[in-house]
Amino acid sequence: MSMIESRLIIKQGYMVKRSQNKRVYTLVNFKRRWFVLTKTHLIYYDDEDEAKRKEKGRVELERVHTIEEAQSVFSNEEVGIQGEFFPFLVGYHQEEDYTLFLLGLEELDRIGWIFSIRKVCAYNRNVRNYFHPAPWNGRRWTCCRKATKLVDGCRECNSWTDSQESSPSRGSNKENYFNTSTPSSPIMPGGGTPSTPSAKKKEEQTTPRAKVVVALYNYKAIETGDLSLEKNMEYEVIDDSQKHWWKVRDSKGLIGFIPSNYVKEKELLGLQQYDWYVNDMSRQRSESLLKHEDKEGCFVVRNSSTKGLYTLSLYTKIPHPHVKHYHIKKNSRGEFFLSEKHCCNSIPDLINYHKHNSGGLASRLKTSPCDRPAPATAGLSHDKWEIDHNELMLLDELGSGQFGVVRRGKWRGSTDVAVKMMKEGTMSEDDFIEEAKVMTKLQHANLVQLYGVCSKNRPIFIVTEYMRHGSLLNYLRRHEQSLATNQGLLLDMCIQVCKGMSYLERHNYIHRDLAARNCLVGTENIVKVADFGLARYVLDDQYTSSGGSKFPIKWAPPEVLNYTRFSSKSDVWAYGVLIWEVFTCGKMPYGRMKNSEVVERVQKGIILDKPKACFKEVYDVMKKCWAPLPESRPSFRILKDTLLNVSQGILVD
Repeated sequence: MSMIESRLIIKQGYMVKRSQNKRVYTLVNFKRRWFVLTKTHLIYYDDEDEAKRKEKGRVELERVHTIEEAQSVFSNEEVGIQGEFFPFLVGYHQEEDYTLFLLGLEELDRIGWIFSIRKVCAYNRNVRNYFHPAPWNGRRWTCCRKATKLVDGCRECNSWTDSQESSPSRGSNKENYFNTSTPSSPIMPGGGTPSTPSAKKKEEQTTPRAKVVVALYNYKAIETGDLSLEKNMEYEVIDDSQKHWWKVRDSKGLIGFIPSNYVKEKELLGLQQYDWYVNDMSRQRSESLLKHEDKEGCFVVRNSSTKGLYTLSLYTKIPHPHVKHYHIKKNSRGEFFLSEKHCCNSIPDLINYHKHNSGGLASRLKTSPCDRPAPATAGLSHDKWEIDHNELMLLDELGSGQFGVVRRGKWRGSTDVAVKMMKEGTMSEDDFIEEAKVMTKLQHANLVQLYGVCSKNRPIFIVTEYMRHGSLLNYLRRHEQSLATNQGLLLDMCIQVCKGMSYLERHNYIHRDLAARNCLVGTENIVKVADFGLARYVLDDQYTSSGGSKFPIKWAPPEVLNYTRFSSKSDVWAYGVLIWEVFTCGKMPYGRMKNSEVVERVQKGIILDKPKACFKEVYDVMKKCWAPLPESRPSFRILKDTLLNVSQGILVD
């Protein structure tokens, strides 16, 4: 602990900590740790003497969203201590959604820690309304037995936004326990305190400012209760407790729900307010975008592969059409430059300068690409997952597969959607409909967004985001001539799929049928994973059994072929085959071999050969995916980091 942190200690002491099991294949254990609460972090150390104590982890307190007593579902045998213990939990990090289960050794111990942590977190944003008082066991919640990780909590949270309300004032022992040198104000009915000039002044200083967001895209409200957004306008956030839909107030005083991924907090806006900034777009996709625009001086600014830096990508036709990439550098005075002769105080100032002067660039900056397509929303409206059959206009057929025909459609005549018309008798409908409510809340840039289902009529319709270029497999085959020589773009496609799968892995979703045919391509070469989790609801015995002709044997690892044992690690094996598909531009794995021959090869440990146009480093990643034992295969998070490092090492940014 730093000297600064040691001066900010609020509370410290021993507690027993349950392992958080952030990875699927880790054992649950309980360990005694020394905990230290500061104004910014909850830090825990190993159980050694003070001089040798090593930090084992820390929780950033501004990310905490839940602080509650937990259920006593742990046995003395598994915890490893005798006597009674008093569990509570700290939930934190909105995206990853981690939970720290802690056991106080006395009741006052638990009360003291809850009170102290709540006091530090009194003004946190995104405080939850519901929580699960017992842990997720890998398959279901121990408390309510629900089998979906992302389902809302089963118990209502206590209010702790005002730390005075949380102060345990019942009983003289507890009063003495929390006694401090600062006299507490009397609590008025409703939790208020008497109004005095000094109290008012203090309240003005400590009351958090309203959260203001700026719209990055236009949004047209269709359902009652939603609110339209106008790009670049400001909105006051009233309620951001839900992840994907926030309640806001506009400048006219109108209140309604808006998609949270269409706005950015004003204080954190940065470069995102400018049309020329494209955030995390890769070098390959920026080149594809600018070449498609085909305008001299067309440019974008994107995040560099080196964290914290930016790259300017510029299209020029001199002496021939190509894209040049320039690192935006910073000098010792904090000024930004592309050429040291022309420095500016900010990146927007630098862009503005080069719009009027080429200043050593291949061309003067002239235009940025057309308005960027808005991202998909988690559902077509707030809390809407059931879609009226009559609101869909069905257009041309996009394809057909195991589940039925897929057609392009329009929802309410304006929103492009894809409609999967499910064959009757092909899936367990009731189970899927229940799951669909939760799946609409899965949202990632590299997952095809599920908007909802039409379940009131038959056949059932599954309504998703529309991807204009269709399946990745067909896209690779159609554009083989141009893609075969662009290994950078092929690698970028693989990385995008890996990012989507890493998100599914974090949320304990298993795809079961990952392949190039089940990924889709949209504008700007964006690749997204589709049909995740659908295979779980198939009723066709030939599809669900490895002995059937419809089973995707060429993408299956040994444990699936032998025991039909699916996991995130079986998805990793299939992902290795998908990389092979991408770098062969859509060739069939194992060629014309029969399924029985493929099974024999896989069981003998014989793997696919390296594609001709493939980096050695990428083939090394494929081989890691094809490790015979599931536990020997890397996670998607590790694969993503590895491929990003490969991309950075092979391709100049």
